[in-house]
Amino acid sequence: MKGEMTQKGKEALERFKMESANEVGVTLNKGYNGDLTSRQAGSIGGQMVNMMSPEQQWEFIRNDVKSQEHTRILTYSMQLGI
Repeated sequence: MKGEMTQKGKEALERFKMESANEVGVTLNKGYNGDLTSRQAGSIGGQMVNMMSPEQQWEFIRNDVKSQEHTRILTYSMQLGI
C-alpha cells in the first residue's frame, strides 16, 4: 500500500528523530512538541538529513587573481549516493 507506514517504520523514525534531537542538544517530549522554536526544529531536521546523506568536504586555497596578497578559502561539497 503506497504511502502507508508500518508501526515498525513509525517507531524507527521516532527513534531516529529522538537520536538526532539529542545530538543537536534539543529536548523532545513524546507526542506534541509545538513549543519548539523554528531554529530547534530545523536543526533536528538538518541533523536527520546529514545522517541520512553524509557528504565529504574538501578545502581548497586559491590566491586571488587580482591581488596576490589575498587568499580565499573555497569549500566544495560533494554528496555521494549509495
